[in-house]
Amino acid sequence: MAALYKRVVLKLSGEALKGSAASGIDFSVLQFISREVQQLLGLGVQVGLVIGGGNIWRGTNAEGTGLDRATADYMGMLATIMNGLALQSAFEQVGLEARAMSALRLDEVCEPYIRQRALEHLRRNRVVIFVGGTGLPYFTTDTVAALRAVEVGADIFLKGTNVDAVYSADPRTDRTAAPYRQIGYDQFLADHLKAMDATAVSLCRENHLPILLFNMNKPGNIVRAAMQGDIGTLIKEA
Repeated sequence: MAALYKRVVLKLSGEALKGSAASGIDFSVLQFISREVQQLLGLGVQVGLVIGGGNIWRGTNAEGTGLDRATADYMGMLATIMNGLALQSAFEQVGLEARAMSALRLDEVCEPYIRQRALEHLRRNRVVIFVGGTGLPYFTTDTVAALRAVEVGADIFLKGTNVDAVYSADPRTDRTAAPYRQIGYDQFLADHLKAMDATAVSLCRENHLPILLFNMNKPGNIVRAAMQGDIGTLIKEA
């Protein structure tokens, strides 16, 4: 079966890595993600990955602590580097080549993010893990993923979450909330839907990059998202 998308950027939240724990990294989750990505590469899909840091630290945690937002965001960027190194090791354990590339310079532990080098890694079927945010505060990892996807010419931005779709309202609090199979960028933004950061959606709209939001916790869904694209919610031009 030919893949629907040949090059993808997959965004995973840091919270996804903690599994059922309150914080930290559940190594069984790393193994699960590694097996899914291994299948993708075996099917000819090039994979970039953006990982959050919320299982370790979130910039918004600074509220009420006395830390300023910029400092808190830099701490969050360091958390994404820790998660990226854990993923890199997990990928290598299943036989994949992987490179953690950071927007913050930490040359002793990972490569600096250089676009042309990232493209070369992708062409060589290495998993590229984009960490360290943009290197600047006040940007979410959703926006980082959109930016990197545009930069490397991805065919789609895949956002793996713990929900099955984008809903018209929060399904946890509103029983009338209905899932969308497809929604336009403009409607998503006009309705102030919270499934993704608005800046990320705007960036994708400006660059005609579709977004597929789906539940990554179900085995096979990461592969299915790239191969068939028939799950979750597709956000694109109306």
